[in-house]
Amino acid sequence: MGHRILKYMKTDYSIIDRFVDVAQTQPQKTFLRFRDESWTYREVDELSNRAARVLVRSGVRRGDVVALFSSNSPMFVCLWLGLAKAGAVGAFLNSNIRNRSLMHCFRVSQAKVLVAAEDLQEAVKEVLVSLQELQASVFLLSDCCRCPGVESFTQRMEEASAAPLPPDSRSGVSLLSPAVYIYTSGTTGLPKAAILSHTKLWRMSLVHGMMGRSSDEVLYNSLPLYHSAGFVGLTGAIDLGSTVALRSKFSVSNFWNDCRKYDATVILYIGETLRYLCNLPESPDDRNHKVRLAIGNGTRPDVWREFLRRFGNITVREFYAATEGNFSFTNFYGKIGAIGRETFLYKRLNPYALVQYDVDRVEVVRDPSGFCIEVPTGEPGLLVTKITMKTPFSGYVGDLAQTESKRLHNVLKEGDVYFNSGDLLSVDAEGFIYFHDRVGDTFRWKGENVATTEVADVLSLCDCVQEASVYGVSVPGHEGRAGMAAVILRKGSRFDSTSVFTHVEKLLPTYARPLFIRIQESLDITGTFKHQKGKLREGGFDPNLISDPLYFFHVKEKDYVRLTLNIYDCVVNGAIKL
Repeated sequence: MGHRILKYMKTDYSIIDRFVDVAQTQPQKTFLRFRDESWTYREVDELSNRAARVLVRSGVRRGDVVALFSSNSPMFVCLWLGLAKAGAVGAFLNSNIRNRSLMHCFRVSQAKVLVAAEDLQEAVKEVLVSLQELQASVFLLSDCCRCPGVESFTQRMEEASAAPLPPDSRSGVSLLSPAVYIYTSGTTGLPKAAILSHTKLWRMSLVHGMMGRSSDEVLYNSLPLYHSAGFVGLTGAIDLGSTVALRSKFSVSNFWNDCRKYDATVILYIGETLRYLCNLPESPDDRNHKVRLAIGNGTRPDVWREFLRRFGNITVREFYAATEGNFSFTNFYGKIGAIGRETFLYKRLNPYALVQYDVDRVEVVRDPSGFCIEVPTGEPGLLVTKITMKTPFSGYVGDLAQTESKRLHNVLKEGDVYFNSGDLLSVDAEGFIYFHDRVGDTFRWKGENVATTEVADVLSLCDCVQEASVYGVSVPGHEGRAGMAAVILRKGSRFDSTSVFTHVEKLLPTYARPLFIRIQESLDITGTFKHQKGKLREGGFDPNLISDPLYFFHVKEKDYVRLTLNIYDCVVNGAIKL
Protein backbone atom coordinates (compact mmCIF):
# COMPACT_ATOMS: atom_id res chain seq x y z
CA MET A 1 0.00 0.00 0.00
CA GLY A 2 2.79 2.42 0.91
CA HIS A 3 4.43 1.84 -2.48
CA ARG A 4 1.24 2.78 -4.31
CA ILE A 5 0.76 5.90 -2.20
CA LEU A 6 4.29 7.10 -2.97
CA LYS A 7 3.77 6.38 -6.66
CA TYR A 8 0.50 8.32 -6.71
CA MET A 9 1.98 11.27 -4.82
CA LYS A 10 4.64 11.78 -7.50
CA THR A 11 1.92 12.49 -10.07
CA ASP A 12 -0.89 13.62 -7.73
CA TYR A 13 -2.99 10.71 -8.95
CA SER A 14 -6.23 10.85 -6.96
CA ILE A 15 -9.29 8.67 -6.51
CA ILE A 16 -10.96 10.93 -9.09
CA ASP A 17 -8.24 10.09 -11.62
CA ARG A 18 -8.75 6.42 -10.82
CA PHE A 19 -12.50 6.73 -11.43
CA VAL A 20 -11.97 8.39 -14.82
CA ASP A 21 -9.50 5.66 -15.80
CA VAL A 22 -11.94 2.90 -14.79
CA ALA A 23 -14.74 4.63 -16.72
CA GLN A 24 -12.52 4.60 -19.82
CA THR A 25 -11.26 1.02 -19.50
CA GLN A 26 -14.57 -0.64 -18.50
CA PRO A 27 -17.31 1.85 -19.47
CA GLN A 28 -20.12 -0.71 -19.65
CA LYS A 29 -19.46 -2.28 -16.27
CA THR A 30 -22.15 -1.60 -13.67
CA PHE A 31 -20.89 0.84 -11.05
CA LEU A 32 -24.05 1.58 -9.05
CA ARG A 33 -27.26 -0.27 -8.33
CA PHE A 34 -30.08 1.47 -6.49
CA ARG A 35 -33.58 0.16 -6.05
CA ASP A 36 -34.40 -1.38 -9.45
CA GLU A 37 -32.01 0.68 -11.56
CA SER A 38 -28.35 0.40 -12.58
CA TRP A 39 -25.71 2.89 -13.74
CA THR A 40 -22.53 1.99 -15.60
CA TYR A 41 -19.18 3.64 -14.97
CA ARG A 42 -19.62 5.61 -18.23
CA GLU A 43 -23.10 6.83 -17.23
CA VAL A 44 -21.90 8.00 -13.82
CA ASP A 45 -18.86 9.61 -15.43
CA GLU A 46 -21.07 11.61 -17.80
CA LEU A 47 -23.55 12.57 -15.06
CA SER A 48 -20.70 13.76 -12.86
CA ASN A 49 -19.36 15.84 -15.77
CA ARG A 50 -22.76 17.51 -16.04
CA ALA A 51 -22.78 18.16 -12.29
CA ALA A 52 -19.28 19.63 -12.47
CA ARG A 53 -20.30 22.03 -15.24
CA VAL A 54 -23.35 23.21 -13.27
CA LEU A 55 -21.15 23.92 -10.26
CA VAL A 56 -18.54 25.78 -12.28
CA ARG A 57 -21.22 27.91 -13.98
CA SER A 58 -22.60 28.66 -10.50
CA GLY A 59 -19.28 30.18 -9.50
CA VAL A 60 -17.59 27.22 -7.83
CA ARG A 61 -13.82 27.41 -8.23
CA ARG A 62 -10.88 25.21 -7.33
CA GLY A 63 -10.61 24.92 -3.55
CA ASP A 64 -14.17 26.07 -2.86
CA VAL A 65 -16.40 24.02 -0.57
CA VAL A 66 -19.76 22.57 -1.62
CA ALA A 67 -22.04 21.11 1.07
CA LEU A 68 -24.01 17.99 0.14
CA PHE A 69 -27.15 17.36 2.18
CA SER A 70 -28.61 14.03 1.17
CA SER A 71 -29.10 10.41 2.12
CA ASN A 72 -27.57 7.68 -0.05
CA SER A 73 -28.39 7.88 -3.74
CA PRO A 74 -26.62 7.65 -7.10
CA MET A 75 -26.92 11.44 -7.39
CA PHE A 76 -24.93 11.85 -4.17
CA VAL A 77 -22.11 9.90 -5.82
CA CYS A 78 -22.37 11.88 -9.08
CA LEU A 79 -22.34 15.18 -7.19
CA TRP A 80 -19.24 14.31 -5.20
CA LEU A 81 -17.40 13.14 -8.31
CA GLY A 82 -18.53 16.28 -10.13
CA LEU A 83 -17.38 18.73 -7.51
CA ALA A 84 -14.08 16.83 -7.18
CA LYS A 85 -13.60 17.11 -10.95
CA ALA A 86 -14.05 20.85 -10.53
CA GLY A 87 -11.30 20.88 -7.90
CA ALA A 88 -13.78 21.63 -5.10
CA VAL A 89 -14.13 20.06 -1.65
CA GLY A 90 -17.25 18.23 -0.52
CA ALA A 91 -18.67 18.80 2.96
CA PHE A 92 -20.95 15.86 3.71
CA LEU A 93 -23.79 16.99 5.97
CA ASN A 94 -25.60 14.39 8.04
CA SER A 95 -29.08 14.12 6.50
CA ASN A 96 -30.63 13.86 9.97
CA ILE A 97 -29.47 17.23 11.31
CA ARG A 98 -31.78 20.23 11.41
CA ASN A 99 -31.91 23.92 12.34
CA ARG A 100 -29.04 25.01 14.60
CA SER A 101 -26.91 21.93 13.98
CA LEU A 102 -27.44 22.15 10.23
CA MET A 103 -26.37 25.79 10.12
CA HIS A 104 -23.40 25.09 12.39
CA CYS A 105 -22.15 22.39 10.03
CA PHE A 106 -22.64 24.60 6.99
CA ARG A 107 -20.90 27.59 8.56
CA VAL A 108 -17.92 25.68 9.90
CA SER A 109 -17.26 24.19 6.46
CA GLN A 110 -17.13 27.70 4.94
CA ALA A 111 -19.17 26.33 2.04
CA LYS A 112 -20.44 28.65 -0.67
CA VAL A 113 -23.02 26.25 -2.08
CA LEU A 114 -25.58 23.85 -0.61
CA VAL A 115 -27.05 21.06 -2.71
CA ALA A 116 -29.88 19.21 -0.95
CA ALA A 117 -32.03 16.18 -1.75
CA GLU A 118 -35.66 16.80 -2.63
CA ASP A 119 -36.94 15.03 0.50
CA LEU A 120 -34.95 17.48 2.66
CA GLN A 121 -36.65 20.55 1.21
CA GLU A 122 -38.47 21.39 4.44
CA ALA A 123 -35.23 21.24 6.43
CA VAL A 124 -33.66 23.66 3.94
CA LYS A 125 -36.62 26.03 4.20
CA GLU A 126 -36.17 26.22 7.98
CA VAL A 127 -32.66 27.67 7.57
CA LEU A 128 -33.04 29.42 4.20
CA VAL A 129 -32.93 32.93 5.66
CA SER A 130 -29.69 32.12 7.47
CA LEU A 131 -28.22 30.64 4.29
CA GLN A 132 -29.18 33.73 2.33
CA GLU A 133 -27.53 35.94 4.95
CA LEU A 134 -24.32 34.03 4.18
CA GLN A 135 -24.94 34.69 0.47
CA ALA A 136 -24.89 30.96 -0.19
CA SER A 137 -26.26 29.45 -3.41
CA VAL A 138 -28.91 26.85 -2.61
CA PHE A 139 -29.92 24.04 -4.96
CA LEU A 140 -32.43 21.22 -4.70
CA LEU A 141 -32.14 17.85 -6.44
CA SER A 142 -35.57 18.23 -7.96
CA ASP A 143 -36.98 18.87 -11.42
CA CYS A 144 -38.55 22.10 -10.25
CA CYS A 145 -38.44 24.35 -7.18
CA ARG A 146 -41.32 26.38 -5.85
CA CYS A 147 -39.33 27.89 -3.01
CA PRO A 148 -37.98 31.39 -3.74
CA GLY A 149 -34.21 31.50 -3.43
CA VAL A 150 -33.77 27.79 -4.19
CA GLU A 151 -32.89 26.57 -7.70
CA SER A 152 -33.29 23.21 -9.39
CA PHE A 153 -29.93 21.47 -9.74
CA THR A 154 -31.51 18.62 -11.72
CA GLN A 155 -32.88 20.97 -14.37
CA ARG A 156 -29.50 22.63 -14.79
CA MET A 157 -27.82 19.25 -15.16
CA GLU A 158 -30.17 18.30 -17.99
CA GLU A 159 -29.09 21.44 -19.84
CA ALA A 160 -25.35 20.91 -19.24
CA SER A 161 -22.87 19.11 -21.49
CA ALA A 162 -21.65 15.64 -20.52
CA ALA A 163 -18.19 16.37 -21.95
CA PRO A 164 -15.26 16.29 -19.51
CA LEU A 165 -14.05 19.53 -17.98
CA PRO A 166 -10.78 20.99 -19.28
CA PRO A 167 -7.66 19.21 -17.93
CA ASP A 168 -6.60 22.27 -15.94
CA SER A 169 -9.81 22.31 -13.85
CA ARG A 170 -7.98 20.61 -10.99
CA SER A 171 -4.54 22.08 -11.54
CA GLY A 172 -3.02 22.96 -8.20
CA VAL A 173 -4.95 20.24 -6.35
CA SER A 174 -2.46 17.80 -4.85
CA LEU A 175 -2.82 14.64 -2.80
CA LEU A 176 -2.18 16.82 0.25
CA SER A 177 -5.23 18.96 -0.56
CA PRO A 178 -8.55 18.32 1.21
CA ALA A 179 -10.77 15.81 -0.58
CA VAL A 180 -13.82 15.87 1.70
CA TYR A 181 -14.97 17.08 5.07
CA ILE A 182 -16.70 14.38 7.09
CA TYR A 183 -18.35 15.30 10.37
CA THR A 184 -17.81 13.43 13.58
CA SER A 185 -20.96 11.99 15.12
CA GLY A 186 -21.41 14.78 17.66
CA THR A 187 -22.83 12.56 20.40
CA THR A 188 -22.12 15.47 22.73
CA GLY A 189 -21.98 19.04 21.56
CA LEU A 190 -22.04 20.11 17.91
CA PRO A 191 -20.42 18.05 15.13
CA LYS A 192 -16.84 18.78 14.02
CA ALA A 193 -15.73 18.65 10.39
CA ALA A 194 -12.75 16.34 10.02
CA ILE A 195 -10.47 16.94 7.04
CA LEU A 196 -9.75 13.99 4.78
CA SER A 197 -6.96 14.73 2.32
CA HIS A 198 -6.65 12.93 -1.00
CA THR A 199 -3.74 10.98 0.48
CA LYS A 200 -5.76 9.84 3.47
CA LEU A 201 -8.65 8.91 1.22
CA TRP A 202 -6.28 6.70 -0.75
CA ARG A 203 -4.93 5.07 2.40
CA MET A 204 -8.42 4.29 3.66
CA SER A 205 -9.60 3.04 0.26
CA LEU A 206 -6.63 0.75 -0.41
CA VAL A 207 -7.19 -1.06 2.89
CA HIS A 208 -10.45 -2.46 1.51
CA GLY A 209 -8.55 -4.33 -1.18
CA MET A 210 -6.23 -5.71 1.47
CA MET A 211 -9.27 -6.97 3.40
CA GLY A 212 -10.23 -9.28 0.57
CA ARG A 213 -12.49 -7.29 -1.74
CA SER A 214 -12.02 -7.85 -5.50
CA SER A 215 -13.08 -6.22 -8.77
CA ASP A 216 -15.67 -8.85 -9.74
CA GLU A 217 -17.76 -8.60 -6.59
CA VAL A 218 -20.80 -6.59 -5.50
CA LEU A 219 -20.61 -4.52 -2.32
CA TYR A 220 -23.91 -3.91 -0.52
CA ASN A 221 -23.66 -0.55 1.23
CA SER A 222 -26.48 0.57 3.50
CA LEU A 223 -24.23 2.78 5.64
CA PRO A 224 -24.56 6.55 5.12
CA LEU A 225 -22.17 8.00 2.55
CA TYR A 226 -21.83 11.09 4.73
CA HIS A 227 -19.92 8.89 7.18
CA SER A 228 -16.40 7.68 6.47
CA ALA A 229 -17.24 3.97 6.76
CA GLY A 230 -19.89 4.17 4.04
CA PHE A 231 -17.96 6.62 1.88
CA VAL A 232 -14.71 4.62 1.94
CA GLY A 233 -16.70 1.54 0.94
CA LEU A 234 -17.58 3.49 -2.21
CA THR A 235 -14.07 4.78 -2.93
CA GLY A 236 -12.66 1.31 -2.26
CA ALA A 237 -14.97 0.04 -5.03
CA ILE A 238 -13.67 2.76 -7.37
CA ASP A 239 -10.11 1.63 -6.73
CA LEU A 240 -11.06 -1.97 -7.53
CA GLY A 241 -13.40 -1.08 -10.38
CA SER A 242 -16.22 -3.05 -8.77
CA THR A 243 -19.97 -2.65 -8.29
CA VAL A 244 -21.78 -1.01 -5.37
CA ALA A 245 -25.41 -1.67 -4.47
CA LEU A 246 -26.67 1.31 -2.49
CA ARG A 247 -29.59 1.63 -0.13
CA SER A 248 -30.82 5.03 1.00
CA LYS A 249 -30.62 3.99 4.65
CA PHE A 250 -30.12 0.82 6.66
CA SER A 251 -33.20 -1.41 6.93
CA VAL A 252 -32.90 -4.52 9.05
CA SER A 253 -36.02 -6.10 7.51
CA ASN A 254 -34.82 -5.59 3.94
CA PHE A 255 -31.11 -6.28 4.45
CA TRP A 256 -30.90 -9.92 3.36
CA ASN A 257 -33.54 -9.52 0.66
CA ASP A 258 -31.40 -6.76 -0.82
CA CYS A 259 -28.29 -8.92 -0.63
CA ARG A 260 -30.09 -11.64 -2.55
CA LYS A 261 -31.56 -9.18 -5.03
CA TYR A 262 -28.19 -7.66 -5.93
CA ASP A 263 -26.14 -10.88 -5.57
CA ALA A 264 -24.02 -9.09 -2.98
CA THR A 265 -20.82 -10.82 -1.91
CA VAL A 266 -19.49 -8.15 0.49
CA ILE A 267 -21.33 -6.12 3.13
CA LEU A 268 -20.38 -3.21 5.37
CA TYR A 269 -21.41 -2.91 9.00
CA ILE A 270 -20.85 -0.49 11.84
CA GLY A 271 -21.93 -0.18 15.44
CA GLU A 272 -24.93 -2.37 16.15
CA THR A 273 -25.92 -3.42 12.62
CA LEU A 274 -24.90 -7.06 12.98
CA ARG A 275 -26.78 -7.28 16.26
CA TYR A 276 -29.88 -5.87 14.60
CA LEU A 277 -29.59 -8.64 12.00
CA CYS A 278 -29.16 -11.27 14.69
CA ASN A 279 -32.33 -10.02 16.40
CA LEU A 280 -34.39 -10.90 13.32
CA PRO A 281 -36.60 -13.98 13.73
CA GLU A 282 -34.75 -17.05 12.49
CA SER A 283 -35.65 -18.07 8.95
CA PRO A 284 -34.90 -20.99 6.58
CA ASP A 285 -33.43 -18.33 4.27
CA ASP A 286 -30.83 -17.15 6.79
CA ARG A 287 -28.02 -18.76 4.78
CA ASN A 288 -29.58 -18.23 1.38
CA HIS A 289 -27.22 -15.53 0.15
CA LYS A 290 -23.83 -15.07 -1.54
CA VAL A 291 -22.23 -12.86 1.10
CA ARG A 292 -18.75 -14.11 1.95
CA LEU A 293 -17.13 -11.02 3.53
CA ALA A 294 -18.28 -8.48 6.15
CA ILE A 295 -16.17 -5.38 6.80
CA GLY A 296 -16.76 -3.03 9.70
CA ASN A 297 -16.24 -2.28 13.38
CA GLY A 298 -17.95 -2.21 16.73
CA THR A 299 -19.14 -5.84 16.97
CA ARG A 300 -19.35 -7.55 20.34
CA PRO A 301 -17.96 -11.11 20.60
CA ASP A 302 -21.36 -12.65 21.38
CA VAL A 303 -22.94 -10.95 18.37
CA TRP A 304 -20.01 -12.00 16.18
CA ARG A 305 -20.51 -15.67 17.14
CA GLU A 306 -24.28 -15.49 16.70
CA PHE A 307 -23.88 -13.80 13.31
CA LEU A 308 -21.68 -16.66 12.06
CA ARG A 309 -24.03 -19.29 13.52
CA ARG A 310 -27.08 -17.74 11.91
CA PHE A 311 -25.83 -16.59 8.54
CA GLY A 312 -23.00 -18.95 7.63
CA ASN A 313 -19.26 -18.99 7.16
CA ILE A 314 -18.77 -15.29 6.46
CA THR A 315 -15.30 -13.82 6.91
CA VAL A 316 -15.56 -10.90 9.34
CA ARG A 317 -12.91 -8.21 8.96
CA GLU A 318 -13.21 -6.14 12.13
CA PHE A 319 -11.15 -2.96 12.04
CA TYR A 320 -10.46 0.04 14.23
CA ALA A 321 -10.16 3.58 12.87
CA ALA A 322 -11.39 7.13 13.40
CA THR A 323 -12.47 9.58 10.71
CA GLU A 324 -10.03 12.23 11.90
CA GLY A 325 -7.40 9.79 13.17
CA ASN A 326 -4.00 8.96 11.69
CA PHE A 327 -4.04 5.29 12.49
CA SER A 328 -5.94 2.01 12.08
CA PHE A 329 -5.93 -1.65 13.09
CA THR A 330 -7.42 -4.58 11.16
CA ASN A 331 -8.15 -8.07 12.41
CA PHE A 332 -6.92 -10.32 9.60
CA TYR A 333 -6.80 -13.34 11.90
CA GLY A 334 -10.47 -14.07 12.56
CA LYS A 335 -9.95 -13.77 16.32
CA ILE A 336 -13.46 -13.09 17.61
CA GLY A 337 -13.64 -9.85 19.56
CA ALA A 338 -10.25 -8.50 18.48
CA ILE A 339 -9.71 -5.40 16.35
CA GLY A 340 -6.20 -6.34 15.30
CA ARG A 341 -2.90 -7.76 16.43
CA GLU A 342 0.22 -6.03 17.60
CA THR A 343 3.35 -6.66 15.51
CA PHE A 344 6.83 -5.24 15.84
CA LEU A 345 7.01 -4.04 12.23
CA TYR A 346 3.62 -2.33 12.21
CA LYS A 347 4.34 -0.54 15.47
CA ARG A 348 7.71 0.58 14.14
CA LEU A 349 6.17 2.00 10.96
CA ASN A 350 3.16 3.44 12.80
CA PRO A 351 4.27 4.35 16.33
CA TYR A 352 1.56 4.16 18.97
CA ALA A 353 1.17 3.48 22.67
CA LEU A 354 -1.46 2.61 25.25
CA VAL A 355 -1.01 4.95 28.21
CA GLN A 356 -2.58 5.33 31.64
CA TYR A 357 -5.63 7.60 31.76
CA ASP A 358 -7.35 9.21 34.76
CA VAL A 359 -11.08 9.11 34.11
CA ASP A 360 -11.93 11.51 36.96
CA ARG A 361 -9.44 14.15 35.89
CA VAL A 362 -10.09 13.45 32.20
CA GLU A 363 -6.38 13.46 31.42
CA VAL A 364 -3.43 11.16 30.87
CA VAL A 365 -1.32 10.11 33.85
CA ARG A 366 2.28 11.33 33.76
CA ASP A 367 5.37 10.24 35.70
CA PRO A 368 7.56 12.64 37.74
CA SER A 369 9.47 13.49 34.56
CA GLY A 370 6.25 14.58 32.86
CA PHE A 371 5.97 11.70 30.40
CA CYS A 372 3.03 9.35 29.90
CA ILE A 373 3.08 5.88 31.46
CA GLU A 374 2.43 2.88 29.23
CA VAL A 375 0.04 0.29 30.65
CA PRO A 376 1.09 -3.34 31.20
CA THR A 377 -0.22 -6.19 29.06
CA GLY A 378 -3.89 -6.90 29.64
CA GLU A 379 -4.78 -3.53 31.15
CA PRO A 380 -6.78 -0.90 29.24
CA GLY A 381 -5.00 2.27 28.24
CA LEU A 382 -5.64 5.34 26.12
CA LEU A 383 -4.53 4.82 22.54
CA VAL A 384 -2.21 7.60 21.37
CA THR A 385 -0.69 7.54 17.89
CA LYS A 386 2.39 9.47 16.85
CA ILE A 387 1.89 12.37 14.44
CA THR A 388 4.54 12.30 11.71
CA MET A 389 4.91 13.26 8.05
CA LYS A 390 3.77 9.75 7.13
CA THR A 391 0.95 9.70 9.69
CA PRO A 392 -0.34 13.29 9.78
CA PHE A 393 -3.32 14.64 11.68
CA SER A 394 -5.18 17.24 9.63
CA GLY A 395 -7.60 18.26 12.36
CA TYR A 396 -10.97 19.96 12.07
CA VAL A 397 -12.11 22.71 9.74
CA GLY A 398 -12.25 26.14 11.37
CA ASP A 399 -11.71 24.82 14.89
CA LEU A 400 -8.12 25.25 16.03
CA ALA A 401 -9.04 24.69 19.68
CA GLN A 402 -10.63 21.29 19.01
CA THR A 403 -7.76 20.37 16.70
CA GLU A 404 -5.17 21.22 19.34
CA SER A 405 -7.16 19.38 22.04
CA LYS A 406 -6.56 16.13 20.14
CA ARG A 407 -2.79 16.62 20.20
CA LEU A 408 -0.75 15.34 23.13
CA HIS A 409 2.75 16.76 23.56
CA ASN A 410 5.77 15.19 25.27
CA VAL A 411 4.16 11.76 25.46
CA LEU A 412 7.12 9.39 25.58
CA LYS A 413 9.95 11.86 25.07
CA GLU A 414 10.59 15.58 24.88
CA GLY A 415 9.11 17.22 21.81
CA ASP A 416 7.03 14.36 20.42
CA VAL A 417 3.37 14.86 19.45
CA TYR A 418 0.69 12.18 19.48
CA PHE A 419 -2.96 12.03 18.41
CA ASN A 420 -5.34 11.42 21.32
CA SER A 421 -7.80 8.82 20.05
CA GLY A 422 -10.11 9.16 23.07
CA ASP A 423 -10.43 5.37 23.10
CA LEU A 424 -9.30 2.83 25.66
CA LEU A 425 -7.79 -0.35 24.20
CA SER A 426 -6.03 -3.36 25.65
CA VAL A 427 -3.55 -5.92 24.34
CA ASP A 428 -3.53 -9.53 25.55
CA ALA A 429 -0.54 -11.84 26.02
CA GLU A 430 -0.84 -13.07 22.41
CA GLY A 431 -0.74 -9.53 21.07
CA PHE A 432 -4.40 -9.34 20.10
CA ILE A 433 -5.86 -5.86 20.50
CA TYR A 434 -9.32 -5.20 21.92
CA PHE A 435 -11.52 -2.14 22.10
CA HIS A 436 -12.35 -1.43 25.74
CA ASP A 437 -14.40 1.77 25.78
CA ARG A 438 -14.53 5.40 24.77
CA VAL A 439 -13.16 7.79 27.37
CA GLY A 440 -16.34 9.84 27.28
CA ASP A 441 -18.40 6.71 27.95
CA THR A 442 -16.35 5.58 30.92
CA PHE A 443 -17.35 6.64 34.41
CA ARG A 444 -15.86 6.09 37.83
CA TRP A 445 -17.86 4.70 40.78
CA LYS A 446 -16.70 3.39 44.13
CA GLY A 447 -13.11 4.12 43.11
CA GLU A 448 -13.33 1.91 40.02
CA ASN A 449 -13.57 2.69 36.33
CA VAL A 450 -16.70 1.28 34.70
CA ALA A 451 -16.72 0.47 30.97
CA THR A 452 -20.23 1.16 29.68
CA THR A 453 -19.98 -1.28 26.79
CA GLU A 454 -19.27 -4.14 29.17
CA VAL A 455 -22.31 -3.31 31.29
CA ALA A 456 -24.49 -2.92 28.19
CA ASP A 457 -23.30 -6.31 26.95
CA VAL A 458 -24.41 -7.96 30.20
CA LEU A 459 -27.82 -6.26 30.20
CA SER A 460 -28.38 -7.25 26.58
CA LEU A 461 -28.13 -10.90 27.60
CA CYS A 462 -31.33 -10.56 29.66
CA ASP A 463 -34.30 -12.20 27.92
CA CYS A 464 -36.52 -9.12 28.21
CA VAL A 465 -33.92 -6.54 27.10
CA GLN A 466 -33.67 -5.68 23.41
CA GLU A 467 -31.07 -2.92 23.70
CA ALA A 468 -29.28 -1.01 26.46
CA SER A 469 -27.44 2.30 26.65
CA VAL A 470 -25.33 2.68 29.78
CA TYR A 471 -24.01 5.91 31.27
CA GLY A 472 -23.06 7.50 34.59
CA VAL A 473 -25.20 9.95 36.57
CA SER A 474 -24.30 12.25 39.44
CA VAL A 475 -25.72 11.45 42.88
CA PRO A 476 -25.64 14.16 45.59
CA GLY A 477 -23.13 13.36 48.30
CA HIS A 478 -21.23 10.82 46.25
CA GLU A 479 -18.02 11.07 44.26
CA GLY A 480 -17.96 9.86 40.70
CA ARG A 481 -21.07 8.73 38.88
CA ALA A 482 -23.47 5.90 39.55
CA GLY A 483 -24.38 3.52 36.77
CA MET A 484 -27.65 3.98 34.92
CA ALA A 485 -29.09 2.25 31.87
CA ALA A 486 -31.76 3.24 29.40
CA VAL A 487 -33.22 0.05 27.94
CA ILE A 488 -35.65 -1.01 25.25
CA LEU A 489 -37.67 -4.13 25.98
CA ARG A 490 -38.13 -6.92 23.47
CA LYS A 491 -41.43 -6.85 21.63
CA GLY A 492 -44.14 -8.44 23.73
CA SER A 493 -41.94 -8.56 26.85
CA ARG A 494 -42.36 -6.89 30.20
CA PHE A 495 -39.52 -5.75 32.43
CA ASP A 496 -38.71 -8.82 34.53
CA SER A 497 -37.20 -6.85 37.38
CA THR A 498 -36.28 -9.81 39.59
CA SER A 499 -34.62 -11.74 36.79
CA VAL A 500 -32.64 -8.71 35.66
CA PHE A 501 -31.54 -8.03 39.25
CA THR A 502 -30.32 -11.61 39.67
CA HIS A 503 -28.55 -11.52 36.32
CA VAL A 504 -26.79 -8.21 37.05
CA GLU A 505 -25.83 -9.25 40.59
CA LYS A 506 -24.34 -12.48 39.28
CA LEU A 507 -22.36 -11.16 36.32
CA LEU A 508 -21.22 -7.67 37.35
CA PRO A 509 -19.03 -6.48 40.21
CA THR A 510 -20.70 -4.24 42.78
CA TYR A 511 -19.34 -0.99 41.38
CA ALA A 512 -20.47 -1.79 37.81
CA ARG A 513 -24.09 -2.69 38.53
CA PRO A 514 -26.56 -0.13 37.14
CA LEU A 515 -28.30 1.38 40.15
CA PHE A 516 -31.00 2.93 37.98
CA ILE A 517 -32.83 1.63 34.91
CA ARG A 518 -34.98 3.73 32.63
CA ILE A 519 -37.44 1.95 30.30
CA GLN A 520 -37.83 3.67 26.92
CA GLU A 521 -39.67 3.03 23.67
CA SER A 522 -36.55 3.90 21.65
CA LEU A 523 -32.98 5.13 22.03
CA ASP A 524 -31.59 8.16 20.25
CA ILE A 525 -28.76 7.16 17.94
CA THR A 526 -26.54 8.83 15.38
CA GLY A 527 -26.44 7.95 11.70
CA THR A 528 -23.84 5.34 12.54
CA PHE A 529 -25.82 3.74 15.35
CA LYS A 530 -23.92 5.23 18.26
CA HIS A 531 -26.03 5.98 21.31
CA GLN A 532 -26.59 9.65 22.07
CA LYS A 533 -26.12 9.84 25.83
CA GLY A 534 -25.81 13.56 26.49
CA LYS A 535 -29.51 14.16 27.21
CA LEU A 536 -29.76 10.93 29.19
CA ARG A 537 -26.92 12.03 31.48
CA GLU A 538 -28.48 15.46 31.93
CA GLY A 539 -31.86 13.90 32.80
CA GLY A 540 -30.32 11.86 35.61
CA PHE A 541 -32.71 9.67 37.61
CA ASP A 542 -35.17 12.23 38.95
CA PRO A 543 -38.78 10.94 38.64
CA ASN A 544 -39.96 14.54 38.90
CA LEU A 545 -38.35 15.20 35.50
CA ILE A 546 -38.65 11.82 33.78
CA SER A 547 -41.96 10.36 32.65
CA ASP A 548 -40.44 7.03 31.58
CA PRO A 549 -40.69 4.13 34.09
CA LEU A 550 -37.67 4.18 36.43
CA TYR A 551 -36.31 1.32 38.54
CA PHE A 552 -33.85 1.21 41.42
CA PHE A 553 -31.38 -1.57 42.27
CA HIS A 554 -32.72 -2.40 45.75
CA VAL A 555 -30.23 -4.62 47.56
CA LYS A 556 -32.52 -5.50 50.49
CA GLU A 557 -35.47 -6.38 48.25
CA LYS A 558 -33.23 -8.36 45.85
CA ASP A 559 -35.09 -6.68 43.04
CA TYR A 560 -35.22 -3.68 40.73
CA VAL A 561 -38.10 -1.80 42.35
CA ARG A 562 -40.03 1.15 40.93
CA LEU A 563 -38.16 4.36 41.69
CA THR A 564 -40.80 6.30 43.59
CA LEU A 565 -40.46 9.89 44.80
CA ASN A 566 -39.90 8.54 48.31
CA ILE A 567 -37.03 6.27 47.22
CA TYR A 568 -35.57 9.10 45.16
CA ASP A 569 -35.59 11.43 48.19
CA CYS A 570 -34.00 8.73 50.35
CA VAL A 571 -31.20 8.24 47.80
CA VAL A 572 -30.60 11.97 47.46
CA ASN A 573 -30.55 12.69 51.22
CA GLY A 574 -28.48 9.61 52.03
CA ALA A 575 -31.13 7.65 53.90
CA ILE A 576 -30.55 4.82 51.41
CA LYS A 577 -26.89 3.92 51.28
CA LEU A 578 -25.44 3.26 47.85
